[in-house]
Order: sequence, then structure tokens, then C-alpha cells
Amino acid sequence: MDRQQILVPQADIDRQREICRRVRERLGARLGLGARLGLGADSASPLAFVDTYGCQQNEADSERIRGYLEEMGYGFTQDEEQADVVVINTCAVREHAEMRVLGNVGALTHTKRKKPGQIICLCGCAMQEPHMAEKIRKSFRHVDLVFGPHVLWRFPELLERLLTEKGRVFETPDMDGVIAEGLPVRREGTVKAWVSIMYGCNNFCSYCIVPHVRGRERSRDPELILEEVRELAQAGYKDITLLGQNVNSYGKDLGLNMDFAGLLEQVNAIPGDFLVRFMTSHPKDASQKLFETMARCEKIAPHIHLPFQSGNDRVLKAMNRKYDRAGYLDKIRRLRELMPDIVITSDVIVGFPGETMEEFEDTLSLLQEVEFDALFTFIFSPRKGTPAAELPDPMSRAEKGRNFQRLVDAQNEISAKKHQAYVGTVCRVLVDGAGSDGTLSARTAGGRLVHLEGGPELAGSWQNVKITGASTWALFGELV
Repeated sequence: MDRQQILVPQADIDRQREICRRVRERLGARLGLGARLGLGADSASPLAFVDTYGCQQNEADSERIRGYLEEMGYGFTQDEEQADVVVINTCAVREHAEMRVLGNVGALTHTKRKKPGQIICLCGCAMQEPHMAEKIRKSFRHVDLVFGPHVLWRFPELLERLLTEKGRVFETPDMDGVIAEGLPVRREGTVKAWVSIMYGCNNFCSYCIVPHVRGRERSRDPELILEEVRELAQAGYKDITLLGQNVNSYGKDLGLNMDFAGLLEQVNAIPGDFLVRFMTSHPKDASQKLFETMARCEKIAPHIHLPFQSGNDRVLKAMNRKYDRAGYLDKIRRLRELMPDIVITSDVIVGFPGETMEEFEDTLSLLQEVEFDALFTFIFSPRKGTPAAELPDPMSRAEKGRNFQRLVDAQNEISAKKHQAYVGTVCRVLVDGAGSDGTLSARTAGGRLVHLEGGPELAGSWQNVKITGASTWALFGELV
């Protein structure tokens, strides 16, 4: 891809910021009129509700949507009935996520009936699927704006059209994608932060819709990434996650002598007391250089999420994963040689079309051989437009369900055993949440969840915690 074609010119971003100013003035004038007329409700600050489904990349996108909304003069609410603007950022990875979105969008007919001026916007990956956008157009007439990930940077322009013109707006162009720098960001919280380092995917796994909706791989300029991390560290963020559909491919399109391991090394050199995580890694591109960099750099979290998807070579080939079982196991072995205590998590698909019981047993045996710390397990969900959706699929849903449960049970046993091994040790954790009942939630460097007692003033701090108990899902501890 031509870098000049995918980088949105700064003048175009400036135009969006100018539109934010115009919208803010327009809303301010409306509120001023309401106040002069003595209309208390109308004179209240306009509110927006942003709801996010799916992956961390969607969360990062929603932070930019909130940034734009804030510049346009909106406050925020968690109650869609109060919102003047509702934005739902959708996910297309599995059918279940799409059905949840459609159900919640359908329920918004009631909020719009009570608040006729409410603007309802749908964005994200599911809206980039032609059949989903068409379903919204025909069956969800109360939705005002639909736009895909490629035009998120034009959100102010699209919203202004709704505020000044009649009719609905649909913007889902079929394109390879762009990089838009300089968008405003409104982050959730002050402890954790997402930093997108690249967008899109070139892998085309046969079951995955992401390359079709997110476009081709395109890496951000390393200096801009480093500047963003530097600013986050100076602002006191302690847990920074670098995001990409396949972070291990970072830099291949830049024409610079910079790969993902090199970027991690430079991020690690930034001053500050913070931890760096990243996701997601594709096994085919997870290199020895990456493993050695992780082992050497003290700020890189001792955790890797390395999806294996299947333990059978024929299924892996049908999935277009571009590695085999032996190669995956070799990477795990080399990782643990360098970092014996590394936390390894993974994804697996049960019931890929054509998978036999013998092939499923290979997946189960790989899980038992590796002993992952945690596993995200999914039953195959056909995605319209992907090759796997057209494959014959003779295994019954009930049989897939039984295999799924066997896998979950096996992993739960492993996770419980792994967690039990923490009991009696002292871990340095980052407190990232405080409840109203005197409890705190925290994370180890490896990402393990820890529950403990303590005051809300500890949120955002590093603490030493003695682990006193464990369950399948979490650790329990007390402050040292």
C-alpha cells in the first residue's frame, strides 16, 4: 500500500476539528435559547452514550469517538434514555456479538419514542459488512447514522449532516483503510491505556471476517507511537497495551529498519514506572527476536496471548493459519526457556467445519501439553463472506457443544492448578479498580486477576500482595 494514499492529510483532520467547533457553537446556541425561554430540560448540557462491543481495538476506537463528542460539546451518560446521541460500536467476529447488538438496537425504538430528537449511530466492524448495513437500512429505521471503521475520523462531518439536514446517513466505503493521526482521545480511567500501533490484517484466516472489514495492514509511524507512550507515562498511566490485529507484523509496510521487537525495545527505554502489554500475536510471525526482547526488557509484561486455534495440522491448513502443531509447540518451548514464569494465554475454535473427533482430540492434547494459564474457547461461528462459511460441516451442534465443554473442563482444571501455585508467594500488583465494599481488584505483571481488601485511595498504585487463596478464575491476597 502507498503510504501517501493511506495517511489522512492533516488539513482534513483540521477540517474535522473545525466541524467540532461549529457543532459546539450550534449546541451552545440551542442551549442558550432554551435558557432564555425558561426551558430547563432544553438548557441542560447535551449528553452522549457510547457502547462498545468486541476487542480492545474497538475500545480504542470508542475513545476517539468520545474525544470527538467531547470537542463537540457533549457530556456523557451511561443511560441511553438520557442520551441525545447514542453510538454503538459493533463487533463482527462472531454471530453472537452481532445478535446482541441487533437486540439492543431494537430496544432503542423505545428510547427514541420518548426522546424523538435522539440520534442513534452504529459503527464498527459489523457495519462494514454489506449484509449488516443493509439489514439496518431496511429493518431498523430508527437508526440515523451507520459508518465503518475506515471513516471513523470523519465522525464530526457525518454527525453535522444529521444535525443540519434531513435523512439518514450511511458511510461504509469498500477500501483498504487509512491512518488518521491527531484525533482527540477521551480515555476511560487514568491507570490503563490503549495505544494502536497498526490497523488491518493481511492473514486472511479462512474463518475470520477481520481483514474484510478492517482492511490491509498499515503501521503507524514509530515516532508517533513513542510520543504517545511518552505522554501516557508522563501523565501517570501504569499499564499500557499496544494494539494491532497482528502486532508481530508491525513495520513491514513502513520501509524502515523497524520491526515489532525493535519498537518494544524503544518503548521499554521510555522513562517511567509502567508496564507494557501487547495483543494480539500471530504464531507465524512470533520470532525468536521478539522472545529475546521480551525476556530482556523489564517493562514488557511477562505475558503473551498466542492463539493456536487448533492442535491438528489438517485443520490448521484449512484455517489458513500458516503454521503447524510442531512449530507452535517449538515456540512455546523457546519462550519458556527464556522466561520460565511467563503467562501464556490462547484462543481455540471448537467445531471448525469438517473437524473430526480425532482432530478435536489433537486440540485437547495440545492444551494438556502446553498447560495454558487461561484459554478463550469458542464454537465455530460462520461469517458470511469468508471461505470457511461455505465448507461442509457434518458435525452436529450438540457434538460440538460436548467437545467445547470437555475443553473448558480441562482448561479449568489447569487454571485452578496454576493459580494454586501462587498461594504463599508475594506478587507486585497494579491496583486497577476499587469497589464500594472495601474490596480492590488488581493485576499481576502477567495479567492474573487478584482480589484484596483496601481503600479506594490505593487505586492506580503498585502494591506488594501476599497471595492467600486461589480459584479457577482469580487469586486472593492481602497487602504486605
